[in-house]
Amino acid sequence: MSRICEITGKKVITGNHVSHSHHKTKRKFYPNLHTKKFYIPEEDRYITLKVSAAGMRIIDKKGISVALKEAKEKGFLKQ
Repeated sequence: MSRICEITGKKVITGNHVSHSHHKTKRKFYPNLHTKKFYIPEEDRYITLKVSAAGMRIIDKKGISVALKEAKEKGFLKQ
């Protein structure tokens, strides 16, 4: 599975390492992902998601059911 948040859609982006002499080499910026289990009370089951720290804050704010519904609408969640 790739490094993509299943709630926000955040993924790896590329940039440059910049040395003191401004010599640039390619690097990657990875999202702050965690594999975490969430309980869905409507379905009385647990679901395992790979979410970023921002995704966890969205789940705390809106609730797991609303966050999953919005992620499916946007195409971030493939379940």
